[in-house]
Amino acid sequence: MKRIALRPFAEEDLPALDRFATDPDVLGAFQWSGFADPKARRRRFAEDGFVGDESTALAVTVGGVVAGMASWEAADRGGPAGGCFEVGVTLLPDFRGHGVGTKAHRLLADHLFRFTRAHRLEAFTDSENAAEQRVLEKVGFHREGLMCQVTWRDGAYRDEIVYALLRSEA
Repeated sequence: MKRIALRPFAEEDLPALDRFATDPDVLGAFQWSGFADPKARRRRFAEDGFVGDESTALAVTVGGVVAGMASWEAADRGGPAGGCFEVGVTLLPDFRGHGVGTKAHRLLADHLFRFTRAHRLEAFTDSENAAEQRVLEKVGFHREGLMCQVTWRDGAYRDEIVYALLRSEA
């Protein structure tokens, strides 16, 4: 398999970023919540290149080609700033089912535990998204609980599962 890596988004990646707002297949059945402002990601890129104090998104690459996005945002739960982040990885359809998501999640967790004060990483996934649940568990996240009918998708409220990984478990 080609090298999987994380890197900041570059201007030439903007067409791939646009797809996250305009192509339902990119976000997939468990994340698509309707069309969004197709220029919002370009505005964020112009503002800070997607690297900020409160939230960051990096390109997931396979052999240098953008395969998706890995992101985190502050989710401090009463502790010191930077102690908890909500994390996620979204892949373009052609890169799903080949181990890219597992590797990207590992790279993301490693990055955050190496370069930030993160003590806790959280991930939320649709209760029906068995593939994402397997990935999170392979990486070392543990299931913490079920949030009932918390997300609106496809005409109904959906349950989400909360996963977490602590620095001491990584």
